[in-house]
Amino acid sequence: MTKGGMESVELFTTEGKGRGLKAQKEFLPGDVIFAEPAYAAVVFDSLTHVICHTCFKRQERLHRCGQCKFAYYCDRTCQRAAWLNHKNECSAIKRHGKAPSENIRLAARILWKIEREGSGLSEGCLVSIDELQNHVDSFGEEEKKDLRTDVESFLEFWPPHCQQFGMQFISHIFGVISCNGFTLSDQRGLQAVGVGIFPNLCQANHDCWPNCTVVFNNGNHEAVRSMFHTQMRIELRALSKISPGDELTVSYVDFLNLSEERRKQLKKQYYFDCACEHCKKQLKDDLMLAVKEGESKPSADTVKEVIQFSKDTLEKINKARMEGLYHEVVKLCRDCLKKQEPVLGDTNIYLLRILSIASEVLSYLQMFEEAADYAKRMVDGYLKIYHPNNAQLGMAVMRAGVTHWHAGLIEAGHGLICKAYAILLITHGPSHPITKDLEAMRVQTEMELRLFQQNEFMYYKMREAALKNQKIQVMPEPSNENAPSLFHKKE
Repeated sequence: MTKGGMESVELFTTEGKGRGLKAQKEFLPGDVIFAEPAYAAVVFDSLTHVICHTCFKRQERLHRCGQCKFAYYCDRTCQRAAWLNHKNECSAIKRHGKAPSENIRLAARILWKIEREGSGLSEGCLVSIDELQNHVDSFGEEEKKDLRTDVESFLEFWPPHCQQFGMQFISHIFGVISCNGFTLSDQRGLQAVGVGIFPNLCQANHDCWPNCTVVFNNGNHEAVRSMFHTQMRIELRALSKISPGDELTVSYVDFLNLSEERRKQLKKQYYFDCACEHCKKQLKDDLMLAVKEGESKPSADTVKEVIQFSKDTLEKINKARMEGLYHEVVKLCRDCLKKQEPVLGDTNIYLLRILSIASEVLSYLQMFEEAADYAKRMVDGYLKIYHPNNAQLGMAVMRAGVTHWHAGLIEAGHGLICKAYAILLITHGPSHPITKDLEAMRVQTEMELRLFQQNEFMYYKMREAALKNQKIQVMPEPSNENAPSLFHKKE
């Protein structure tokens, strides 16, 4: 079954997994299998005044809607593009007196679209909103309570003159949002800023070692001529060679967890038991639990004690990060690494988590040499665990490359930046802002490396002068958030 721009995929039904997507032709790593605009999308409550409500880019100065005083846009182009979806919302917010929560706003946008177009198949969609999974029957008591609260709030917000929907259908829409809401990120792809519904993407099943990845593209409204404008969309991109008839899969969770942990998370959030190859055979679990090899192999009790110490330290680190006590974070990391290093193997996830935090926070504090050492060890571990074309791996390698460059380790820095660029070309594509930033860094570090190879003394002299004349580029403040996960789950 194909429809409007979806000719390269086919919808099919499988035993045990329900619907899924199959490739209709061959794809190579980095190919865009399909791009899909949001059926409906909203900015998170906490960011409504700093993120454009059309393209979800973070901007310094935004134009506010003069009517409801709630929605913000990059410029008139984004404001005009939003009007069809904002028109009903605008008058409802004015009537209600304030904007409701993101969940209510998203449900309302979906139902206004159904009011305009009906609930059948929309253009370019393989399935209708009616057919999307809602998993309401699997909700626990707490989730059912939240659902009732959402439905009540929705009914207070929904204008009496609009089409009225039955309670069961409204509950279905909230269930769809809960299970299928996709995380939208800002233009750098580093912060989750909103949630949207993409019906075709919802059909892609999960695999912990998938053959596809999803990247959010904010679109381009800056082109001088509107015929060159592109709308905000997601892109499903191939990570490996895909043959006609192969199922297209994406990962709903980060792979850097033991198979048991991933299965627990998937069951809790998405109500299914993962039966992928990596979970069934517990592939890579041995690497993620690796202990030091050699004559003095640590005892099982010592390993257990160090892992418990690592878990306790990670809790303390989270608390210190929340309070902005970064020197305290560094101390906790150093103490933990001292305990871990004689016991845990280089790919042990508890060691890798501490190395990741230490390198990020030390970079922020401009202690680049120590940060670079930890970042290198983190990347070496990640390369043995992650799929070679994993977006999170690419971002981690990029961060390590920038840290090495700041530390004046130009050869290692350039090598890591080139490696990250090769990964992100596949996962994000050449026109994504992160890939473009990385390309600029690659060119700069290549020039610096040439100078370094010709005359090391002159390279360090010029570097010293350049750093005196310009502020050192400060690394972004460490974030307490993980990288945006694929699907947005209401906490």
